[in-house]
Amino acid sequence: MPFTKLGLTKPLLEGVQAMGYGDPTPVQLRAIPPALEGRDIIASAQTGTGKTAAFALPALQKLGQHGKLRCLVLEPTRELAMQVETSMRDLARFTDLRIGSVFGGVGYGAQRAALRDGLDVVVATPGRLEDHLQQGTIKLGDIEVLVLDEVDRMLDVGFLPPMKRIIPKCPKDRQTLFFSATLPPEIAQLADWALRDPVRIEIGASRSVTSTVKHGVYITDQGGKFGLLLALLKAADSTSVLIFSRTKHGADRIAKRLRANNLSVAVLHANRSQNQRIEALEGFKSGRYGIMVATDIAARGIDVAGVSHVINYDIPQHPEDYVHRIGRTGRAQRSGDAFTLVAPDEIKKLAAIERFIGQKIERLQLEGTNVPKHGAEAMAARRPKPEPRMDGRPAFRGPKRRFGRRRD
Repeated sequence: MPFTKLGLTKPLLEGVQAMGYGDPTPVQLRAIPPALEGRDIIASAQTGTGKTAAFALPALQKLGQHGKLRCLVLEPTRELAMQVETSMRDLARFTDLRIGSVFGGVGYGAQRAALRDGLDVVVATPGRLEDHLQQGTIKLGDIEVLVLDEVDRMLDVGFLPPMKRIIPKCPKDRQTLFFSATLPPEIAQLADWALRDPVRIEIGASRSVTSTVKHGVYITDQGGKFGLLLALLKAADSTSVLIFSRTKHGADRIAKRLRANNLSVAVLHANRSQNQRIEALEGFKSGRYGIMVATDIAARGIDVAGVSHVINYDIPQHPEDYVHRIGRTGRAQRSGDAFTLVAPDEIKKLAAIERFIGQKIERLQLEGTNVPKHGAEAMAARRPKPEPRMDGRPAFRGPKRRFGRRRD
């Protein structure tokens, strides 16, 4: 079913067309019609399935024309807030609606000025929103649509208490659109408290990898990871590569070594200033940087069309982060590749990921590289072979050890 059959107004359809969208994704197809009817929505869908348009289009249609602040979108990170603001601006480009964002890490001046001039939609992180509420620069008494996006991530970063303080400040008769990649019990409890008779939507299994991503692992020793990374970058037909590091310092080291090999690299992690983070994201989106090295702050915070490859230089600490990381490629029905470099001491984490997603990840080997043995194979390889005896009898391997009771 095309967007023209969903009941959207002409200006929004023009915005959809200008953004180059084809047919609606499954989550858009199932969420937009009931949201246009004014129903509350609770939606669980894999990352990269088009959730932003699924809540933005019905919210913008409900607002209609420019007026008061009537739509609030809560996001867990400043990167997501900026990206959702941009997407909503693009979708609303043929309307007179005004969209802005408020988030931490930057000054208050520009945000206060935008609020003073009048916004219809505010995309906010909970911490900075509470600051504006305390200062009286934002009032939520006229909110008609409340969007809670990436709710599982909000809980991960400790935003549950602020959310519970913010939500009651909105009118009780509002429409609430609730989107999350996963729906663990604590999120279901929050949904029961915040929503009224919601339409429940689940697209795909929350533990599954989207079918548009081809993923595999390379087993290598820790010291060989960087050489393998360079070989992969050289061999892959890559246009935009996102590399994940476990730590901020690790990300900086990887970027420094890549730059030493004459590669254009951006870095994104929590120690970067807001201006540095904006410059890195914009440069990566525009193609000025062909590679971005990031920590997990970016696993759900980057929405860049056309990421051709994701490379996990360090295996994720938590199995669910594997799905979110590699979901940065293969978005919007495009195909993508994801590779994970696994050292022998990370094999247990790999097994945990495979149990989590319910499938064995393909083992790959780049031509001309050797895959070191691990586990029992490695122990056997390291064990010295006994010297043969002169009389041809089997070599002595030492006394046999008995465990438990002695047997005579």
